[in-house]
Amino acid sequence: SFILSFLAEWGDRSQIATIALATHKKAVGVAVGACIGHTICTSIAVVGGSMLASKISQGTVAVVGGLL
Repeated sequence: SFILSFLAEWGDRSQIATIALATHKKAVGVAVGACIGHTICTSIAVVGGSMLASKISQGTVAVVGGLL
C-alpha cells in the first residue's frame, strides 16, 4: 500500500508548486514551509476524522464506503 500511495501522490499539484517555488526562493525555506503546511493539513484531517468518528458509527462508514 505504501508503493501505491507513493505513486498516486507523485507529481500532484502541491508537489509541482513546491518545486516551482523552490526555483525562485530559498529551497530550505520552501521545504520548511511545505512541511509545516503538510503537518497542519494532516492534523486537521486527524482531528476532523476523530470528531466525525464520534458521531457516525463504524457500520455506517462501512456501508457508505461500500456504496462509493
